[in-house]
Amino acid sequence: MRVGLSTTMIQRGKSGVAQYVFALVRALVAEGEACRLHLFVLEEDLALFDFVRGQVALVTVPERVRPAVKNILWHQGTLVALARQFGLDVLHIPSYRRLLWRKPCALVATIHDLAPFHVSGKYDAARMFYGKVVVRHLARRQDAIIAISTNTARDVERFFGIPMARQTVVLNGIDHGRFSPGNPAEARLQAAARWELKTPFFLYVSRLEHPAKNHVRLLEAFNAFKAATGSPWLMVLGGSDWHGAESIHAAAQASPFRADIRFLGFVADADLPTLYRAAEAFVYPSLFEGFGFPPVEAMACGCPVISSARGSLAEVVGQAAMLVDPENVADMAKALELVASNAARRSELVSAGFENARRFDWRRNARTVLGVYDRALRRRWGASF
Repeated sequence: MRVGLSTTMIQRGKSGVAQYVFALVRALVAEGEACRLHLFVLEEDLALFDFVRGQVALVTVPERVRPAVKNILWHQGTLVALARQFGLDVLHIPSYRRLLWRKPCALVATIHDLAPFHVSGKYDAARMFYGKVVVRHLARRQDAIIAISTNTARDVERFFGIPMARQTVVLNGIDHGRFSPGNPAEARLQAAARWELKTPFFLYVSRLEHPAKNHVRLLEAFNAFKAATGSPWLMVLGGSDWHGAESIHAAAQASPFRADIRFLGFVADADLPTLYRAAEAFVYPSLFEGFGFPPVEAMACGCPVISSARGSLAEVVGQAAMLVDPENVADMAKALELVASNAARRSELVSAGFENARRFDWRRNARTVLGVYDRALRRRWGASF
C-alpha cells in the first residue's frame, strides 16, 4: 500500500502535531513492508526527518508554501496532483486545517481537537471561520477520520455531524524508550548546568499561547503560592512564543516573584526527558486540549502531575494527576502548595503516573492506523463514506 503523509503543518517541529507526525512515522516504519511511505516535507524541515532517511520517500515541498494560506492552496492543488503522480493509494492529512476537497485517492484525516468551538479568541476571525465552517465540509469528504481521543470524536460528531461510528479513536502514544524514569539526580545536575535550575521547580511545557494555554492564571497561582509559603521553588516555562505571548511575559514581569519565573524558550525534543526527570512537579493548566502529550511524557519520566481536566485531559491523565479547575487561581495555588509540601503525595502521583503512561504505546497504535488505511481504501472503491 502506497501511503502519502503531509508534514507541512508541523511548524518546524515545534508543535504537538509535529510530535504526532514524528511518532507515527517511526511506528509505521517499524511495521516494515506494511506500507510504503511518501512524506511531503518543506525544504527547511527535511533535516527533521533524517531519522527515516533511506527508509521512506522524502518529497521536497518548496519553502514558499510554508505560510498558512499558501499551504492550504498547495494542499488543494499541487498535493492532489502529486498524489496521482506517485500513484498513492492513501493520503493522510494529520491536521484538520489542511483537509482536501478533491479525492486523488483514499483520504484519511487526523483530527486532534476542535479548539475553535471551545476557546473564544484562540485564533483570528479568518482562522476561526475556516476552522468552524469550511473544515466541517472538508471533514465530511474524507474516507476515514482518526480522532486522537474519545472526547475529540464526540466533538467531531457534535460539530461536524460525523457519527462516532464512522471514526476511529486512536490514542496518541509516546516513545517509552526515551520517556522513562532514568536517573533523576543526574537529570537535576544537567538542568542546573544547562539552564541554571538549581532549586526545586514546577515545570510547564507548552507554547506560550494566551489565553488558551492559561499561563497568566498559572502565574497568578504561583504568586499566591509563593506569598503564602515563602517556598524557594521556581516556575519554569518551556515553549516558544505564540499568539498572545506578550501577555504572558507581561504577567511574569509584573510578578513580585519574577526572579523565580524562568522562560526556557523552545525545548528540543531530545532535552524533554531531562527536564521532566529534573522537575519536582509538572503543571498543565490548559483551558482545552485535544490530547496533551506533555502530562503523559512527564508521568512516564516519573514526574508528578497537576493538570486541568478540560477537553480530553480528563481522559488522558485519568486518576493519575491532581486535577484542578484551570479558571480558579485559588484552586491551582492550593494544588501547588500541597504538591510542594507533601512528598508522600508526590510519590503517590508518580506511581499512578507510571501506570497511566503505559496505556499510550505507538507500537500498538500503528497497527490500528494501518487498519484505518485499509478500510479507507476499501471505502474509496466500495461504499461511499
